[in-house]
Amino acid sequence: MTFTEQANSIFRRVIDDYHLNDNVDTPIRNPYDRDSVEYSLYLKCWIDTVQWHYEDLIRDPHINPTEALMLKRRIDRSNQERTDLVEEIDSYFRQLYSDVKPLPDARLNTESPAWAVDRLSILALKIYHMQEQANRQDASEEHRRRCQQKLSVLLEQQKDLSTAIDQLLDDYQQGRKVMKVYRQMKMYNDPSTNPVLYKKD
Repeated sequence: MTFTEQANSIFRRVIDDYHLNDNVDTPIRNPYDRDSVEYSLYLKCWIDTVQWHYEDLIRDPHINPTEALMLKRRIDRSNQERTDLVEEIDSYFRQLYSDVKPLPDARLNTESPAWAVDRLSILALKIYHMQEQANRQDASEEHRRRCQQKLSVLLEQQKDLSTAIDQLLDDYQQGRKVMKVYRQMKMYNDPSTNPVLYKKD
């Protein structure tokens, strides 16, 4: 099984697990060992899935402004957790390929493998929810047809992105690319670098 076959399988399991209750406050029950990459992949997709539904909720035009602000704070925390987890998964890859000696003509990649995996997780969510729309019996036939067309594109994207990630990992394994990880260093969450926060002291 390739890495992305494993990842896509985990992502499907997460999304199915979440929709058993379909509630953003459902406690996570991660079935994998805490020190495994499978655990991180499950947690990553769970965060993405909950945030997907946060984003639905906050777009309610009748939402109470106080509730909207509280939800915005939850989205901010979720975004930070998502970033932290991407970096954790990249650390796994960096360790995995730490003994590989890059070839003299080894190249860099435009993004790290975990950020590509981040996109794969989001794609799994898009596919699930577009499939839902394509099957909606209370929607028009035209709506279902358009959603089925979009679903076909998403499935092709998933296949292509999965192939590209597996090819990238093979490049790292063979030394054709150099594995480097850069921290996001988000400044607005840091009270020492966000002027709105540090000027309040």
